[in-house]
Amino acid sequence: MLLRWTGQGILLGDNVKIVIVLLMFFLIGMFFIISENNLALNCSENIDKFVGMYSLWLSQIFDNAGAMTGNVIRMNWLPEINKTANLSG
Repeated sequence: MLLRWTGQGILLGDNVKIVIVLLMFFLIGMFFIISENNLALNCSENIDKFVGMYSLWLSQIFDNAGAMTGNVIRMNWLPEINKTANLSG
């Protein structure tokens, strides 16, 4: 169930919360790109620049997420055991 009415108001399901957080992340990224590059989006040239920059930003996010996931998978998560130590007590 995505939305549920309680006596105190509407509760959002976990999936809706994740979508809202992702949308906020992407919107903040959009506003950051616009403000850092002083782009006025009332000009088609600036819109083209923005689309190119935003596309590059998104591709870098997915590339970095893939690299990070690969690094996590390749890590040795098991503790190293000293073969010379007597672990039995």
